[in-house]
Amino acid sequence: MFDGLKNLGNLGSMIKQAQELGAKLQGIKEELREQRTHGSAGAGMVTVEVNGLCEVLSCQIDPSLIKPDDREMLEDLVVAAMNQAYSKAKDLHTDALQSAAGGMPGLGEVLGKLGGS
Repeated sequence: MFDGLKNLGNLGSMIKQAQELGAKLQGIKEELREQRTHGSAGAGMVTVEVNGLCEVLSCQIDPSLIKPDDREMLEDLVVAAMNQAYSKAKDLHTDALQSAAGGMPGLGEVLGKLGGS
């Protein structure tokens, strides 16, 4: 009648592991918030800074680009720099998640895919 209760010890262990993983992921999130990466376009005339959580922190534009007739080119350069910075931040995120899952076979690959790679 109570044969199903034999596995309660395993359930407790699984809950503990899930809590440890949650704490580890929270720590990784804080680390990623502090990491910085940059993207640039137009030979460095437009630069974007992004953290490891893919949050845009800043955008610098060389003053020589700010001309009314060059608006479209400037917009394209900002987009290119942001995409480059975002791609690098995504790589930071994926690497951190895969590192966190180092002791769990197969989980690193799953977490990496969830991270967007």
